[in-house]
Amino acid sequence: MTDFAALLQPDRGQTAHELTPVTEKGFDDWLKAQPATVRTLAAAARFKAKPGELLIVPTGDSWSGAFGAAKKDGPWSLAAITAKLPEGTYRIAGDGPGAGAFGWLLSHHRFDRYLAKPDPIAQRILLTPDVAQVAETVALAEATALVRDLVDTPAADMGPAELAAAAEAVAKKHGADIRITRGDDLTTGYPMIAAVGRAAIRERAPRLVELEWGNPAHPRLAIVGKGIVFDSGGLDIKPPSAMLAMKKDMGGAAHAIALAGLVMGARLPVRLHLLIPIAENAIAGDAFRPGDILKSRKGLSVEIGNTDAEGRLVLGDALTRAGEDKPALILDFATLTGAARVALGPDLPGLFANDDALAADLLAASEAVSDPMWRLPLWGDYADMLKSTVADINNAGEGGFAGATTAALFLQRFVPEGTPWAHLDTFAWRPSPKPGRPKGGEALGLRAAFAMLKTRFAAG
Repeated sequence: MTDFAALLQPDRGQTAHELTPVTEKGFDDWLKAQPATVRTLAAAARFKAKPGELLIVPTGDSWSGAFGAAKKDGPWSLAAITAKLPEGTYRIAGDGPGAGAFGWLLSHHRFDRYLAKPDPIAQRILLTPDVAQVAETVALAEATALVRDLVDTPAADMGPAELAAAAEAVAKKHGADIRITRGDDLTTGYPMIAAVGRAAIRERAPRLVELEWGNPAHPRLAIVGKGIVFDSGGLDIKPPSAMLAMKKDMGGAAHAIALAGLVMGARLPVRLHLLIPIAENAIAGDAFRPGDILKSRKGLSVEIGNTDAEGRLVLGDALTRAGEDKPALILDFATLTGAARVALGPDLPGLFANDDALAADLLAASEAVSDPMWRLPLWGDYADMLKSTVADINNAGEGGFAGATTAALFLQRFVPEGTPWAHLDTFAWRPSPKPGRPKGGEALGLRAAFAMLKTRFAAG
């Protein structure tokens, strides 16, 4: 894991290369104020202060620099220049790095576990005058890197045991209690989790991980994450092209584990209940079938319209368990539907909520920390698409319409009425790179959710 704490330090006047942000709009005025040598260097480098451009200016035995500032301060506003800088210590002239410190840190993170000779990463230390910024920015970078690493790990090395171990590591770090229900022990209490995972080999048997932390007198917060470690589609098998990235189908669990770590690290005054239903949707002689009718922990019978709609099944049992302890809030993350990606693309998690105030809080937090999401309708009339003639509900809507909404409506059936609940249908994946954001696993909605929880459950 990258040592982010070493890369962001309080500014106490240390020797450092100073970097001056210059806007495109203010470039001409800035240039006129520079000595002839700097104007010549800028002309030679064709520096116009476009966002991400960098100009190096020698100063005696050292050097300083100017860079094209982003149009507005945000988490990725420094990421483009970070990769261009050599190893050293830096300060940003003016007010300091602002929100861009987050992207500065993440620009140092690589998933290189499987590379024989990883490229060395220059260590660029950033100084900040905002001492209070350091701890939380480092924590957010660590949580984001954890999501990326868990998602990027191939399914052969990120099975049910390994994903459960990731939750156990977070529990141990923060002194939380953890309970794991495995294999055949799921059959009675969590029959849908058991059914989805029963075709996997015994070493990769399904499980439900539950972590609890905090004062029982505090409001109960349930965080749930879909942990399908690989999704073949089951007997409704996916085509090869759709299976290539299915190691990421545990991305919801990765978000939930990382968020739980942030909550505990910040010592929010909550009674945290983390639930990770884990299974591999494999194919074998005992795989669950289209047309099967499954029992659920809630008591509802579920007709299987499609074995590739398995994530909502494991979440259904986990949401039921979460609701049994009367939480003040339930928040779930899941790489649930392709329909959400068709509607919103890879960068925007789809937000569904049964509570307008909760949805508003999440959207406000999303805007405040530049971690975008978009609310989609939990349109009750579409529940008819999930009707079954032989069971209480079908797990897959007919006709292919409103796939993200019908999936959310399915989940809502397992949430206690009156309990505020939000569901984030997140991609957990970046299909093409951007500065500070390589192709692969990605945390989408994590920072917004944490910002919302900090506001909602403020200490004191």
